[in-house]
Amino acid sequence: MRREAAGRAVAVLVLVAVAALVPLLGPSAALHGTGEAAAPGVGGVGVLRMVLFAALCVQLGEAFAAWLARRVPGVSQEPSPRNWAPYAAGAGCVAALGLASVVSTGNLVPQQLSDMDIGGLYQTRDGAVALLEFNAFLVAGLCARSRRPATQLLPLAAIIVAEALRAHPPTEDTPLIGAGLTLVHLTCAALWAGGLLHVLRRMRLWRQIAPQAGAALLGLYARVAIVLLAAITTTGLCSTLRRMPPSTVLDQLVTTAYGRALLAKVLLVAVVTALALAARRRLGRSTPADRYSAYVPARVEVAVLGLVVAVSALLTALPLPIRW
Repeated sequence: MRREAAGRAVAVLVLVAVAALVPLLGPSAALHGTGEAAAPGVGGVGVLRMVLFAALCVQLGEAFAAWLARRVPGVSQEPSPRNWAPYAAGAGCVAALGLASVVSTGNLVPQQLSDMDIGGLYQTRDGAVALLEFNAFLVAGLCARSRRPATQLLPLAAIIVAEALRAHPPTEDTPLIGAGLTLVHLTCAALWAGGLLHVLRRMRLWRQIAPQAGAALLGLYARVAIVLLAAITTTGLCSTLRRMPPSTVLDQLVTTAYGRALLAKVLLVAVVTALALAARRRLGRSTPADRYSAYVPARVEVAVLGLVVAVSALLTALPLPIRW
């Protein structure tokens, strides 16, 4: 048992390390030969955004998995996994604070405290968004520890709205349409990745005491995930066409840093989709033991989804493609 726990811990650490390398080393690889220049500290900003997105996925996914579990017959008395939401909120606060420090120096990496103009954050749009995200994570963490943890959904919704507005400043064409697409895309992606993580945690906890309930929970998640994947694909395609006109998409996917990162994300999502189909095929088998074998490809799926989150964070830090 201890060896199994140690193995899981090592696997998680390796996954986190690999995910952190994506925003740290990804910019140089994506920008190579494109003639584009990234903002200072792009790697650090990418890591902070990866932590912010991961914290959002963990908190939103935990609430989503709990909602699904309540709809599985006969599991009202089964134990629930340990609450990760407060820890995720703490990580989100740290990431939001780090991003706010970058905004306070005019989107430069602060070298010392005197470089930061904290008071000036209230006077800029990006600064207000950074402060909103920090405060929302703080409130979400307090709500997660309260007697009504579902109340954390309100500050989490505020974070998603803030991220959608940040990604589409008023200077671009039809920013509200872009913000709406990002809002749906980010919400569905957080539910998909975070929800699967916490569904697997419940399945592992119920492996011996309620294996049929665990398989039923994964099946219920799989049915919802189809809708989430459709929404993610549709909004992602529409957002891509807003960034890159149809006649330039194929060219910019290989000649721009943003396009290369986007292509990597698409390939990873294709792998995730294949793993999800494999898990769904196993869920359709006749015996409970065979249905529970879907746990294996689902574990790999959630690991690849972690890389998708890292690449998504990298996308937000890279320069946007030129609209030809």
